[in-house]
Amino acid sequence: MTAAPPAPHSQRVAVYARVSTAKQAEADLSIPDQLASARAYCERHGWTVAAEFIEPGASGTDDQRPAFQRLIEEATGSARPFDVVLVHSLSRFARDLVAVELATRRLDKVGVRLVSMTQEMSDDANGMLMRRIIAAIDEHHSQENAKHTLRAMRENARQGYWNGSRPPYGYKAVEAGQRGARVKKVLAVNEDEAEVVRRVFALHLGAEGAPTGVKAIAARLNDAGVTLRGKPFSISNVHRILTATTYAGRHVFNRVEARSGKAKPRDEWIEVAVPAIVSAEDFERVQESLAARAPSRTPPRAVSSPVLLTSLAVCETCGAGMTLRTGKGGRYRYYTCAGQAHRGKSVCAGRSVPMQQLDGLVTDALAERVLRPERLEALLAAYISRGAEADGARKERLARARKALTDAAGAKSNLLGLVAAGVLQADDRDLAEQLRSAEARRCAAEEEIARLEAAANAVAPTAITAAKVAKLGATIHQALQSGPPEFRRAYLRLFVGKVVVGDKEVQISGPTSALARAAQAAENADPKDLSTQFRRRWRPIGDSNPCCRRERAVS
Repeated sequence: MTAAPPAPHSQRVAVYARVSTAKQAEADLSIPDQLASARAYCERHGWTVAAEFIEPGASGTDDQRPAFQRLIEEATGSARPFDVVLVHSLSRFARDLVAVELATRRLDKVGVRLVSMTQEMSDDANGMLMRRIIAAIDEHHSQENAKHTLRAMRENARQGYWNGSRPPYGYKAVEAGQRGARVKKVLAVNEDEAEVVRRVFALHLGAEGAPTGVKAIAARLNDAGVTLRGKPFSISNVHRILTATTYAGRHVFNRVEARSGKAKPRDEWIEVAVPAIVSAEDFERVQESLAARAPSRTPPRAVSSPVLLTSLAVCETCGAGMTLRTGKGGRYRYYTCAGQAHRGKSVCAGRSVPMQQLDGLVTDALAERVLRPERLEALLAAYISRGAEADGARKERLARARKALTDAAGAKSNLLGLVAAGVLQADDRDLAEQLRSAEARRCAAEEEIARLEAAANAVAPTAITAAKVAKLGATIHQALQSGPPEFRRAYLRLFVGKVVVGDKEVQISGPTSALARAAQAAENADPKDLSTQFRRRWRPIGDSNPCCRRERAVS
């Protein structure tokens, strides 16, 4: 319990000093003052400072602070090295009512008293009430500060500035000007790290051979000695890079709660334009690939299943999947509604369709109605048109970026000319700020030009030709009609997203983008390369076979 100082006799004291931000700790503003005050306080009362616990840059709302936890563990340990824990004020100990009460009760149980130098309180019920009131006020004050700080940070993000946390991998924070005493920063590309990011995307898209999965990318980077700021790459690291919109030029601020980590509503997110490391087209291709590989969408057992339309066919009435049902000892096979089978006819009246009939209907429709050259050209016309529009918009942005580069370079040259002419002094603070601003605009324009030129050099949807469309149609038509079962399933999952089975009709839908990518690659690609989504590979290392090491040791 927080108490008034005891009578002057030898007391072993643990001093705890804390500041809230790393900037305060680096500036050496508050901790030395707290320690000096605590030493003087102990000297006046005849106490002995047994230990000092210093917490630089840690929020009082978090009770998992390292020095704080070490203090409590040592104070309540079997050695009982302290009689008093001394703080400048209760707010230095914690800014959370529950944290203050829990820690104080742990200290009380072992006879250690919590003393505040600036808030003396009695040892009775009134003192306990006062301590709780002060702790509640401190907590409220902290919440109000956090609210105002977040509002300022949101506005800072809206203006395109970086708020001071550690930049994402692939970026660095650079000065972009000054507002009063505050130096404003923006994100710029860290080329050394950006090269790793680009390679991660390239590996997943198959730039170095077959498309590589998340786990294999992490293993390849680690084998090559590449680190993530000194740490090995993991599956989560690679997945975070592949899914972060920041690398496509759109960083999102205020996405999650700082303390709980819970996602905030989308209307509270703030999107900040940053220099892109990969093109928007490559980023979207990666998202489609990750979604297609996700086990929740297409598990490997669905791809390796002997049933052609597993995970694709759904009931029109209830939306449940159509699963295999057999009759006469397996002589007859049907697709039947899983909703009716599992939950009864009150949920769905259900329907059953002979497997051979539905398989033939879907493959014939895909081969005859979708993959005919004239039909493919019609399907891909809108995609090609969108690509042409995107090319036009990219050229407009490139022209604007080049003009911005010329303007920024001209502004910097003019300022330096005024200095050379003696109109401005070289040590003028306004001049320095204007030069920094012009340089930041020049760097941003150069990065935007590089990104747009790289995107323009990438393979565009307009590369689809009539010859490629014809080759695609012929290749897949042959595979669907006479190819091995595993390739028929793979092609279906590449081009078909859903097969809705009704009583009178069957609706087949799928992504046009998959057809477009296949048409681009169809001229020279091996047909097998278009169809592989999941590959079976034996695992020689034994991480999926617990008996492997024992069997190898015996042999």
